[in-house]
Amino acid sequence: MRKTDPTVEEALDTLDIRGTVRRRLLSGAGLVSATAAASALLAACSSDNKKDSAAAGGGPGDYPSTPKWRFVFVNHVTTNPFFTPTQYGAQDACALLGCSFQWTGSKDSIVSEMVNATNQAISAKADGIAISVVDKTAFKTPVDNALDQGVPVVSYNADGARNNPGSSRLAYIGQDLYNSGYQLGTRIAALMTGGDAVGFIATPGSLNIQPRIDGAKDAIKASGKSINFADVASGAELPKELSTIDAYAQGHPSLKGMFAVDAGSTENIGKVVAKYNLKQKGVVAGGFDLNPSTLQSIKAGHLDFTIDQQPYLQGFLPVLQLYMYKLSGGLVAPSDTNTGLLFVTKDNVDPYLTSKTRYEGSTTQQKYLPKTGAISHQ
Repeated sequence: MRKTDPTVEEALDTLDIRGTVRRRLLSGAGLVSATAAASALLAACSSDNKKDSAAAGGGPGDYPSTPKWRFVFVNHVTTNPFFTPTQYGAQDACALLGCSFQWTGSKDSIVSEMVNATNQAISAKADGIAISVVDKTAFKTPVDNALDQGVPVVSYNADGARNNPGSSRLAYIGQDLYNSGYQLGTRIAALMTGGDAVGFIATPGSLNIQPRIDGAKDAIKASGKSINFADVASGAELPKELSTIDAYAQGHPSLKGMFAVDAGSTENIGKVVAKYNLKQKGVVAGGFDLNPSTLQSIKAGHLDFTIDQQPYLQGFLPVLQLYMYKLSGGLVAPSDTNTGLLFVTKDNVDPYLTSKTRYEGSTTQQKYLPKTGAISHQ
């Protein structure tokens, strides 16, 4: 009795062939031709299965076909260069997932304009909304209205006041703002023995940066050092910030420290320190974010540090989480995501400068950057 070729049995099982026809194909007669036929049938069947699978999916990867969902980002400073990589992140996530996004809000951190933009997104039947919640009361009603109409809402970059998110948003994607400010204050205390210091804040009270200045003050106080720290409003746009910081530096020749809690002010501190050669006078300086000019100032020694909070992820992850919420019928709910805190200094700034990427907003080009060598750790 000859052993049946397993290819034949696989083909018969796959094609669900039974009874007399099955027995005939499994008999010794015609075994070779049956094997050849079976192989051909399996190949055809596999091809058909792939086509059927693709047709059943129709979406990105193995996901099913969906409407081309449109997500709306409501921002407080829509033209600020900090959010260039955030927009690239949203754009890249949409390209992966077959959806689209709109970038709207206020150019000058005017909360009423942001609320209007949120209401317009709801009226236009956005499929999901991401809001930078820079006020602890203004967004409560709009977010409730969105959720009542089945529109998922997450916050990004700012999440209301400390211990009070200011809305019923489903999740927050961004940095722990108070803690990042506290870490800033700890670094200030480590760099200074005492004396006058200033902390510039673009828009006091705005809850994307106010928790940082609060945290910095608490850390400086906890250090016990005789640091006289004053916080000063610098303005929401770069030209205003530069003129304010320049004037303050000229008017306070005893300054020993210049710091900021927002991207624009940090960039402009670097420019002012360079302009008046303040490093030679013993001034230490630093702040937040990865504006290209800020990174150049660190390399040149005008700034001692800046703090990275991964702005690219603050655009990419909201799209991803809103998409999965829609795709899963709400079963995959958005989750709070801390985008982290990393001090960038002269010791580790080079990769940021030598690698122009969308992730820091220094180029529009898509690039693959292979990582080599050991990964630093503690």
